[in-house]
Amino acid sequence: MAEDQTGKPQGWWRAFHEKFVVEERFMSEPARRNLYRIAVGLMVLGAVLFFVILAGVLQQGGISASDEPVRTWLLTLRSEPTTTIMIILAIVFGPIGLPIIVLVVTVAWGFLAKHAWRPILLAGAMLTGVILAEIIGHAVERHRPPVDLMLFGADSTFSFPSGHVLGACDFLLVTTFLIFSRRSNSKSAVVGFIVAGVGVFFAAVSRLYLGYHWMTDALASISISLVVLGAAMALDTWRTARIRGEQVTGTLSAADSGQD
Repeated sequence: MAEDQTGKPQGWWRAFHEKFVVEERFMSEPARRNLYRIAVGLMVLGAVLFFVILAGVLQQGGISASDEPVRTWLLTLRSEPTTTIMIILAIVFGPIGLPIIVLVVTVAWGFLAKHAWRPILLAGAMLTGVILAEIIGHAVERHRPPVDLMLFGADSTFSFPSGHVLGACDFLLVTTFLIFSRRSNSKSAVVGFIVAGVGVFFAAVSRLYLGYHWMTDALASISISLVVLGAAMALDTWRTARIRGEQVTGTLSAADSGQD
């Protein structure tokens, strides 16, 4: 294959290489080590929380004892305006709205960005969440709250964990990380995760309010999403984070490829 004077591949292969081979982002060794620590910490925290919640659900005790009181309390808050807002949230984060949003974001991001690594990683995280939700749901086989109290049509599928909440968490948290991990302003990252957290909260509340899930279903989804976020952080750090002078075969440096 022909190469130019810099030794880079030419033609269509170079275009493919520059699009799908991720750029390097340089940082200090302590900074990279901290990213790995945070990633592992999120995965451990999420896994521990999930198994604590799962134990309570299977034993019908522990934290799951709060499911019925929370559901009863939410019933007292129902009103027509609030129900409309919650239905809109359910549609946005539902099995039709959210996949469309993810598809538009990943495709647009993939075409507009210098490299397609981050949108591909986002899509992979979303797919992982869907697979986990299906596997866990069929393994646990938990029933939903009473159908007659559901406000947006009957749903007889398994309740644990909430696919809506897991999808919303994965999309908001992983996207926030992938965007702000390339920025040096830590304050903007904090604001970004706060906004993402607010979105996660309302996605969870909407599912409980509309009568489709128990509180522990939503909490389990959040805990799974922490594992997915930690895994995405670790993979992204391993694939992109470099210390200056470090030799890595098969990637283009940020200086050569530019920032997306």
